[in-house]
Amino acid sequence: MKRTIKPALGCLLLLLQTGIAINLHLAAEEIPLELKTETRTLKSEFQRTETEIMILLPAQLKPAQKYPVLFLLPVEAGTGKKWGSSLQAAIDAKLVDRFKVICVMPTFADLPWYADHPTDPRLKQESYFIKEVMPLVEQHYPVSNRSEDRYLVGFSKSGWGAWSLLLRHPDLFHKAMAWDAPLMLDHPGPYGTQPIFGTEENFRKYQLTEQLQEQAATLQQEVRLYHWGYDAFRKQHAEMNTILNDLEIKSVYRDGPQREHHWESGWLGDAVELLLKED
Repeated sequence: MKRTIKPALGCLLLLLQTGIAINLHLAAEEIPLELKTETRTLKSEFQRTETEIMILLPAQLKPAQKYPVLFLLPVEAGTGKKWGSSLQAAIDAKLVDRFKVICVMPTFADLPWYADHPTDPRLKQESYFIKEVMPLVEQHYPVSNRSEDRYLVGFSKSGWGAWSLLLRHPDLFHKAMAWDAPLMLDHPGPYGTQPIFGTEENFRKYQLTEQLQEQAATLQQEVRLYHWGYDAFRKQHAEMNTILNDLEIKSVYRDGPQREHHWESGWLGDAVELLLKED
């Protein structure tokens, strides 16, 4: 449900002149005065429709400082909020102030599984994120372009997505957190996966258990994968933890506490603290 923004809580957004279509506006959530949001409309060759990228920043950015970037990955297509708002969760958890980061929340035209379809050029979610979302953010905002400063966070299908992106691009991302996610998914079909992956063969390229086998050697030196939760997928997290241990992959796993399968159930702040506390 959208909430009216009170004048005292509004924020003045500056229209930036770029070659990319831009739509800056106040979000439905109430934005504290010490924060600001900017929403950019992106026309991508890899997406069927226009998408949005929302940025949550400190109101006063420090000159010349490059901030770590925290990608909060969506679980729904478009701007759907059946499972809550990542923006509101980030505001409630005070992520920007607590961890001195810039939060990036992209949208996808189709249900996001963070994969490139094998034949549909307008359904390439991985390419869209890597080749368009990330460069846009780094071009227009003071975020670090070092892999050590890029973090991925998601739950449910976007928890899968966070791990998938890191496993397929370990040179681009530092750490990934998956909360209450279907980590053991082993075939396309459930949870709307079939239209996104297209074929069994293509799905295998993204299957987490397969990717872990391939990347085991690169993940045995330091912790880069985090997972915890639970609500819907407790058993899958426990099974994944066994696989990680068998492969001698360093990771952090916490079984609980139980929380609702929703952006705003209170898990995000604790998850990000766990993800960033060693850096």
